[in-house]
Amino acid sequence: MASTSRRALRLLSLLGSRRLWPLRELAVALETGERTVRRDIETLRLLGYPIATVHGPDGGYRLGAGHTLPPLVFDHGQALAVAVALQAAPSTVSGLGDDAARALITLEQAMPAALRESMKSLRMTRLRDYWEFPAPPVDPAALTAVGAAVRHRHVLVTETLRPDGSRPGSADEDFAPARRVEPHHLVVWAGRWYLVAYDLGDRQWRVHRVDRLRTRPTTHRFGPREAPYDDLAHYVMSSHDRGDTPASWPCTGNARLDLPAGVVARWAPSGSVVEHLDTEHCRLTLGAWSWAGVAGILATFDTGLTDVRPPELVEACRRLGHRLTSAAATEGEP
Repeated sequence: MASTSRRALRLLSLLGSRRLWPLRELAVALETGERTVRRDIETLRLLGYPIATVHGPDGGYRLGAGHTLPPLVFDHGQALAVAVALQAAPSTVSGLGDDAARALITLEQAMPAALRESMKSLRMTRLRDYWEFPAPPVDPAALTAVGAAVRHRHVLVTETLRPDGSRPGSADEDFAPARRVEPHHLVVWAGRWYLVAYDLGDRQWRVHRVDRLRTRPTTHRFGPREAPYDDLAHYVMSSHDRGDTPASWPCTGNARLDLPAGVVARWAPSGSVVEHLDTEHCRLTLGAWSWAGVAGILATFDTGLTDVRPPELVEACRRLGHRLTSAAATEGEP
């Protein structure tokens, strides 16, 4: 009986995790036979869970719309995932720290004793490393508005703000007029929220920092559009004009690299900026705790460097070159 109950709860959890489950896949996930799965489904129906049968070659089973799963159907892995996610997520969205802490307590109170202990065992302190420069936390209302526009395929009217969050004026050289875009994907990378959208003005795909967008939703719907890329992650990481700004470091410099902007943008440290110069060259602006640190990061790209700025960085590159030359000269000496 205990084994059957655990399996039924696991089945209920699976049905709640996605819209449709073929019978064969349920049997594999539960490590049991298809006849047993059918019997467990009937048991859940008798308990009042609206599990619908979808007929046809692409059919299976699904949980009825509007039904909320009780917290008791969390398994051990899900409980740990929730504990980690609620403690790690709030840093990218403003004001969610207290909400996440209260949500974690609420979930713990609703869990069975064994799962509650598992969740309590994962109390952690999240530390930021030297190279982690997330964007300012995104306003929850703004993020929800953009997410809703993505989900419902509603055109957004957007305006790009300055890095400090202020709005460019019409007389400012950085003035950016409002644009109409089709929002297609939300992506989180290196502590930043990005929106992948199709600009209806210049008919180009763009990557926008959500924290630097002022948006106004519309009721104008758009249809599916084939993206010009196969790998969404690669597209976002290799886009040099995604709105990033240099992080605050004691030493900040830049140089012209003999590499395409897309290559450098993907591998440059968080908090750096890549400027497209031509198809084979770009300018990388980055910082570190010392000029030697900036020079060392530039050297990791293993390519030609020219037009290095400022003079302090030029001198650091010269010293680093001497050190590496000396190290190579002593290789093999007794």
